[in-house]
Amino acid sequence: MAAQPPRPVGERSMGSPQEAARAPARSPAWTPTQARTPGAALVGQRESPESGLQEHYSNLCMEKSRKINPFILRILQEVDEEIKKGLAAGITLNIAGNNRLVPVERVTGEDFWILSRILKNCLYINGLDVGYNLLSDVGAYYAAKLVQKQLNLIYLNLMFNDIGPEGGELIAKVLHKNQTLKYLRMTGNKIENKGGMFFAAMLQINSSLEKLDLGDCDLGMQSVIAFATVLTRNQAIKAINLNRPILYGEQEESTVHIGRMLKENHCLVVLHMCKHDIKNSGIQQLCDALYLNSSLRYLDVSCNKITHDGMVYLADVLKSNTTLEVIDLSFNRIENAGANYLSETLTSHNRSLKALSVISNNIEGEGLVALSQSMKTNLTFSHIYIWGNKFDEATCVAYSDLIQMGRLKPDNTDVEPFVVDGRVYLAEVSNGLKKHYYWTSTSGESYDHSSNAGFALVPVGQQP
Repeated sequence: MAAQPPRPVGERSMGSPQEAARAPARSPAWTPTQARTPGAALVGQRESPESGLQEHYSNLCMEKSRKINPFILRILQEVDEEIKKGLAAGITLNIAGNNRLVPVERVTGEDFWILSRILKNCLYINGLDVGYNLLSDVGAYYAAKLVQKQLNLIYLNLMFNDIGPEGGELIAKVLHKNQTLKYLRMTGNKIENKGGMFFAAMLQINSSLEKLDLGDCDLGMQSVIAFATVLTRNQAIKAINLNRPILYGEQEESTVHIGRMLKENHCLVVLHMCKHDIKNSGIQQLCDALYLNSSLRYLDVSCNKITHDGMVYLADVLKSNTTLEVIDLSFNRIENAGANYLSETLTSHNRSLKALSVISNNIEGEGLVALSQSMKTNLTFSHIYIWGNKFDEATCVAYSDLIQMGRLKPDNTDVEPFVVDGRVYLAEVSNGLKKHYYWTSTSGESYDHSSNAGFALVPVGQQP
């Protein structure tokens, strides 16, 4: 893929040179000059609700000799119905390719070209979710153009769309001048170290973006360090996801640099560092920074290599830190000793932590019971997630009692008690800090608070 994807028809090319040669010329009604004039924008704003987005899309597909995508058509029809009901303010257009509730034909880069032509003048749409589709770098070019022209767009989800470094560069560069987009999800697009460096450079200039998801993007050590450096000065970003970078060293350089950043940054509220290969020395670096940090409320260090020795540092910092509200320790190895350290602090010192996830940490009955006991004395501590550990009878009884007495609400944990032959057991339920972060439910809405408790407790940069 070339560094500059071909432009669409009417802007001198589309998708590929072969498609450009076959595609018809642009209609005079859609010339770039008219699209930029205030009058043309107002016409587009008036015409779309009256004629309907569905009809507008069908007509434009016919005009440009493009195949109509039935999935897009269905979603636009639903939006038209909302508009007729008078719900035309602040609509989020959800065309995610992992929607399990309706038939899906995934959106390609060329499909998105047509869609972006319609949306650029739809001022009542301020959110767009096209995650889990097939946009590639071609679609990234059109997404960049849409961000440039649709000045009401505050939420854009492009996760898992086969966007590479070149597409990432296009999107990052258009954000140099954008002052409206608040939340961008690039999760799962392999923009690699090169694309990550462009986003880090963008954060030196952009002063409006509040939440940026770059998890699973194959970022390298260089770009992770660049983000840590930039965030010492950036005063706008409140939440960042740097999950699963590609790291080769054993010295935990990324954690060292992010720890230094946390000492100086007093705006960041949410930090995701899943799969950073963090060990006990790394969590020590982060905890040293948290003595000085007074803004971070949500710390995600799940899927790392932290053991009970690392919990000594975390338990100690929680005695003085009054800001942290959510900690995700899922899929580490803190065991009983680590759970006991945390339980002691939560019982006798800390009164700010609201949610703790210790899923799959090789904790046995004693440690789990200790955590349940801390909930009886610490009334702020309201959410706990324990599935994947070793439940004995005492554990099952302890959490069953918490739920029955009303101290632990059923929506605030991932276990549910049941009785067989007079003995209490625990079953798993679909609750968690970010249960639906990568997937959607097969029935009903997947953005409920119980499945995404972390975002409900710390609502930073949420989609409109």
